[in-house]
Amino acid sequence: MDVMPLLLLVAGSAAVAAAGRRVPVPVPLLLVAAGLAVSYVPGVPDYTLDPHIVLPLLLPPLLYTAATDSSYLDLRAQARPVAVLSVGYVLFATFVVGCAAYLIVPGLPLTAALVLGAVVAPPDAVAATAVARRVGLPSRITTILQGESLVNDATAITAFKVALAAAVGEGATWAGGIGEFLIAAVGGVGVGLVLMVPLHWLRTHLTEALLQNSLSLLIPFVAYAVAEQVHASGVLAVVVVALYLGHRAWEVDFATRLQEEAVWKMVAFVLESAVFALIGLQLPVVLKGLGEYEGIDAAWYALAVFLVVAVARFVWVYPATFLPRLSARVRAREGDLSWKGPFVIGWAGMRGVVSLAIAFSIPLTVHGGEPFPERNLILFLTFTTVIGTLVVQGVSLPPLIRLLKFPAHDVQAETLAEANAQAQASRVAELRLDELLADERNALPAPLADRLRMVLERRRNAVWERLGQVNSVTGETVDDTYRRLSREMISAEREVFVRLRDGRYIDDEMLRTLLRRLDLEEAAAYREAT
Repeated sequence: MDVMPLLLLVAGSAAVAAAGRRVPVPVPLLLVAAGLAVSYVPGVPDYTLDPHIVLPLLLPPLLYTAATDSSYLDLRAQARPVAVLSVGYVLFATFVVGCAAYLIVPGLPLTAALVLGAVVAPPDAVAATAVARRVGLPSRITTILQGESLVNDATAITAFKVALAAAVGEGATWAGGIGEFLIAAVGGVGVGLVLMVPLHWLRTHLTEALLQNSLSLLIPFVAYAVAEQVHASGVLAVVVVALYLGHRAWEVDFATRLQEEAVWKMVAFVLESAVFALIGLQLPVVLKGLGEYEGIDAAWYALAVFLVVAVARFVWVYPATFLPRLSARVRAREGDLSWKGPFVIGWAGMRGVVSLAIAFSIPLTVHGGEPFPERNLILFLTFTTVIGTLVVQGVSLPPLIRLLKFPAHDVQAETLAEANAQAQASRVAELRLDELLADERNALPAPLADRLRMVLERRRNAVWERLGQVNSVTGETVDDTYRRLSREMISAEREVFVRLRDGRYIDDEMLRTLLRRLDLEEAAAYREAT
């Protein structure tokens, strides 16, 4: 097996993503553009998306990291709009896009058109999270988009299976489709509920951070595989487990949390970068075999399907947002709402790699050995819809949000809330320290006891200082100055240790021990000042 193409994909996409952080263009778009450009470089192999790799190997970790970063409480508070979008909108888009494609493309069977509708129906979890993180959307809108993108893949995959069964002649019915969806949904949630408690128990009872994080890397794949094995939704199983573990993360050892955060940030960065680059690299693959649809006809069909996808989202979002608010209970629970939020939700419907992966899983033939009707055209229209939404909506979303002038985050109010929370925690910690020191078994020399109190006091005061104290000479906040001076001191110590090692006064093992101690001190200083 030649691993060089895989290494080049990972290294190249990571390099483009790193460079993209220094330019105003959204990183996902840069990666897609780079993939498009590289796909025509002589000698570059075809990177065909294999659904047997993308769905079970790439989708679970991306869903897991997105779900653990989400708030269970916020998602529960927005359960109605999330459900309306992740289930209702996906089914609506499947039907509308399918019927439109049937009317637009001559000779395209309705069943095949509905397959296309199911393929392009779900907005992508990776794209939604990337854009929301970049543009700083209001928290309610971000929660709705993240919640939708976490669940809608399950709806789309089920709708795709039903439409595909009808297209290949397996006699699927609407009643059977609804039953399959309910089984997949209930089964996926059930598998997640069954797995989440024992997995959390195992995490908290493993004694080493290394073992706990090894388990963490396996969890999304285990949840997905178990659910798929019983013909349930692996997507929902992963999301349920991840939300529970993220909600209970405070019960895990601190070393595990620190390692896990770093590990999953790296995994998410590499996978997200590779996923968007893979989208661009699909162009030569999807252009092969268009046959009679090559040229201007294919371009018109692609434009028409993209417009239907974009418009259909608004057609669903506004009624689904405001009609329920005719109820006084809904208005009281969800508060006032302007037209701006639904407009952004309607425009933030970028499609991504999941749509392409599902499209590539369309079989080559139907029953009887006949070729699947217009499979290559469906691949092409899926690709152009993904690219169109990423380019048009992904590029225009940040300036659109700035134009709409959403209320900015009240940094001072958030810092004040943080300071109040820290003050309450510090009071309890101080009482606990006094209680422990009163026990003769916990006797400490006075300097060490004073140091514990000093650290606690520093932590309590740090947030209050952030409310506005700025050094008039350097323009730094107190936190910035504290962090800078701490790092300068630690750097001086580090240089001495290295010099002593080079002079053979200490060996490398001792150097590593001393440097790790300094690393922990530097991390503590950084945490205290943020």
